[in-house]
Amino acid sequence: MLKVGLTGGIGAGKSEVSRLLVEHGAVLIDADRIAREVVEPGTPGLAAVVEAFGSDVLAPDGSLDRPALGAIVFADADRLAVLNSIVHPLVGARSAELEAAAGDSVVVHDVPLLAENGLAPLYDVVVVVDASPETQLDRLVRLRGMSEEDARARMAAQVTRDKRLEIADIVIDNDVPLGELHRRVGAVWADLAQRAAAA
Repeated sequence: MLKVGLTGGIGAGKSEVSRLLVEHGAVLIDADRIAREVVEPGTPGLAAVVEAFGSDVLAPDGSLDRPALGAIVFADADRLAVLNSIVHPLVGARSAELEAAAGDSVVVHDVPLLAENGLAPLYDVVVVVDASPETQLDRLVRLRGMSEEDARARMAAQVTRDKRLEIADIVIDNDVPLGELHRRVGAVWADLAQRAAAA
């Protein structure tokens, strides 16, 4: 098995790259998706969140009211640490289960905050999807409908582009049209498959 950490700044195109790698045959473990799964209704994760934050973080249907929880934790670093202490171990355990089931595949961990959380040493290879700040801003405003102010704030909240590039074993430059991105991801897949075979 080859463990690949995939990351990139918001609007860089990481989701598209992960989708293309899956098409080539990678097994994808998406940290954000798992973080949502472990706090679905009926899970021990949701019960622990409600115990820590109260029933005000529940929507009328019994699911997690993310905006309500966000309003609490993003204004208070200590409360955010409490939430992370509940969710992160659950995400880690579920990721390990999925990885164990993957066998000898190339396993791609899609981790938005890989650089921020110092996780690079956990992977055999770190792939960074990179785009210029101008490209990121354009995509966030044009494709995701964010205001320019909101988009700039989201970008500023992430680790710097230089810090992200420092941890990269492979960089996919995504300041290119989609067809060229497909070609570049194909070349990266060939490299990863070769590394997996040699491992």
